[in-house]
Amino acid sequence: MIILHHLNNSRSQRILWLLEELGLEYRIERYQRDKKTMLAPESLKKVHPLGKSPLLEVDGRILAESGAIVDYLCRVNGGQAWSVAADDPAYQDYCYWLHFAEGSMMPPMLLKLVLDKIKANAPLLVLPVAVGIVAKVNKAFVGPNLTNNLAYVEQQLAGKEWLVGDKPSGADVQMSFPLEAAVARRLVTDKHPNIQAYVKRIHARPAYQRALEKGGEYQYA
Repeated sequence: MIILHHLNNSRSQRILWLLEELGLEYRIERYQRDKKTMLAPESLKKVHPLGKSPLLEVDGRILAESGAIVDYLCRVNGGQAWSVAADDPAYQDYCYWLHFAEGSMMPPMLLKLVLDKIKANAPLLVLPVAVGIVAKVNKAFVGPNLTNNLAYVEQQLAGKEWLVGDKPSGADVQMSFPLEAAVARRLVTDKHPNIQAYVKRIHARPAYQRALEKGGEYQYA
């Protein structure tokens, strides 16, 4: 039995999409973010010590980390339809995108989110200092990295519908979250038509739409 421990507005939405694409039988255990802190509830720590989602329970075994879950599901249940064989020339590209999503794409996006919250919630007395620090970090690190990452993905999608080969794969599932989050936060602009079209292709898939219906609140779609 497969159980997805699903947190609203989280990375587990892409796992739900993949489960629908693979046509697997599964059950959803739902968790809601704390409305003040926006963190996952303490109850998730009863499933895994880190208390983060997604968590996939397969026959009593807990699998954590989106990339590892995507790799497992595609390799064990997707066959050649959603994974890439190790002897395929495209295998390294496939692995690259599985790691790029969280290793390179998400860190500056997360840092920008944190900095924006600092600026928005800083006490009036220290607001000028907070705004100055945030501006410097954004200019020196966050902004350039976001610009480079998005430009790189935009270039890689030129003339292609999917990241690896002529059909969607686990690489697209893994990259869906950072790119749709980037679109929702208006980091993706008119300079990125390939990314815009790519995210629309993902959202138009019947399996993705079914996942939205089953997953509940998800602000990035």
